[in-house]
Amino acid sequence: MKQLMVAMLLLVVGCSAGTGAPAPAPVARSAVPSSDIPVITPSPTATRAACNGTSVILSEGFPEVRGTARDAELWGLLFAPGPPLASRKEIKIVWRMTGEGPLRVRAALADGTPARLAWGPEEHGGSNWHRPGEEWGTGFVFPKRGCWKIELTRTRGSGYVWLSVK
Repeated sequence: MKQLMVAMLLLVVGCSAGTGAPAPAPVARSAVPSSDIPVITPSPTATRAACNGTSVILSEGFPEVRGTARDAELWGLLFAPGPPLASRKEIKIVWRMTGEGPLRVRAALADGTPARLAWGPEEHGGSNWHRPGEEWGTGFVFPKRGCWKIELTRTRGSGYVWLSVK
C-alpha cells in the first residue's frame, strides 16, 4: 500500500512540476535494420492562386481547383500540368459538384470569346477521386491565352472557376 501511495505522489508531482512542454513521444524500436525500413513521407501539397483568385491545389497526381459556388460545392481535377493550361490543345477536366439535376458547362473570356467544349459533360459512374457530389468529365479547347471563367450549373446549384491559359 505504501508503494502505491509513493507511486501516486510521484505521478502527481511529475505532472504538475513540468514546464508545460509536452514530453517527447517514445521512439519505437525495431529488430529490422533501419536501412530496410521504407521511409514514408507525406506528399507535398501547395496552394497557389490561378487568375481571379481561384485556388489551385498542387500535390501528387493532378492539380485540383476549388470553385466558388452557390447552393453547391464545386471541384475540378485538371488532367494537365499547370495552370497555366495550354491553349489550342484539348484539356480534360473532371468535375465534382453537389446539387441536383444535369450539369451544364461553358467557358469564356471576359471579352466573350468562348472555349470549345470538345466533349462532355459525361457523367462518371465511379471514381477514386474523393470530393463531394456527382462526377462528370469534360474536354475543353481554349483558343487563346487569358483568364477563362468556366461556369457550371445544375437545376439546383451553380458555380465557377477561373483558369489561366498560356
